[in-house]
Amino acid sequence: MRVAILGAGPAGLYLAYLIKRRDRGVEVSVVEQNDRDATFGFGVVFSDRALEFLKDDDPDTYAAIVPHLEAWTDIAIVHRDERVRIDGVGFAAIGRLKLLHLLQARARSVGVEPNYRHAVVSLSDLGDADLIVGADGVNSLVRRTHEGAFGATTTYLTNRFAWFGTTKPFETLTQTFRRTDLGVFNAHHYRYAPDMSTFIVEVTEATFARAGFAHMSETESASACAHVFAAALDGHALVCNRSLWRQFPVVRNARWSHERHVLIGDALHTAHFSIGSGTRLALEDAIALDRALAAHANDIRAALQAFEAARRPVLEKLVAAANASGAWYERFAEHMALAPLDFAMSYLTRSGRIDPARLRQSSPRFAERFARRMG
Repeated sequence: MRVAILGAGPAGLYLAYLIKRRDRGVEVSVVEQNDRDATFGFGVVFSDRALEFLKDDDPDTYAAIVPHLEAWTDIAIVHRDERVRIDGVGFAAIGRLKLLHLLQARARSVGVEPNYRHAVVSLSDLGDADLIVGADGVNSLVRRTHEGAFGATTTYLTNRFAWFGTTKPFETLTQTFRRTDLGVFNAHHYRYAPDMSTFIVEVTEATFARAGFAHMSETESASACAHVFAAALDGHALVCNRSLWRQFPVVRNARWSHERHVLIGDALHTAHFSIGSGTRLALEDAIALDRALAAHANDIRAALQAFEAARRPVLEKLVAAANASGAWYERFAEHMALAPLDFAMSYLTRSGRIDPARLRQSSPRFAERFARRMG
């Protein structure tokens, strides 16, 4: 059996590792257009239990990643210069490049060495593989080639965001909201290494236009955003790494496979960055696909159908929560009319997954403070 994987991000690398770990007789190739050290952004964040699924099935990979995680148990919302702490909402983060290097090492341990700096312009370049996996991200060639067969759609949220870094190590994941003469700004910031943090700046469409970001260079945008968030940054600058202004793409596919082609990760679905699940979903997609291939070793079509049947119900719940979170951010300017504690509650319940009983269990200190506020 020959498997060709397009894309050497977390989804592609981890799938290649899983397949070869299970069956060394399978021929697995991974093709990536970028260099092995190329990455967009800075750190990636996981919910506190997001990597638990690795513990039992893949303790070696789990053990390789965990020592490099920065973890915390609370988050904070800063609104009108008031900091509201929410207990019991834990997250962990790791540098994107560090994670890629760790997954590259896992793939190498089973004899898979991706072909980097190789731009595939047609799927025919991948030859006569029995299975072609599109792990090639939001702009997937595999998805675009068979767009109609997949029932693929891509829509864009209206807010703009730019992904910066900073040398200030934040204590916890924090959401800082600011209203200025230029409009409203939001920053998602968290440390991913002892001396580095991710700093994602998000603005409404109106603020983007009023501030003139469309006409600024990366450096000029970084300087302007650092001025807006000067109090949070404490004199630290914002660092650029392809820190271009983007609109979040909502990728969906009515069908996950077509003939010998299948999609995973961001090529298959996107989840708004505000819930910290994109990389987790990519790794879980790889696990589910490998299990289906193992269960239907002699029937690729049956394996791909089994992959979708098993994975889709779980994924759709998480994607629904991500959609609800993304919709909340689309209207964050309106939510900023709320007082800080009410605003924090609106943020916390934005995905529809937290009811009062769950809130009291997961965040008892915040729930008690809010109850006192309500009288």
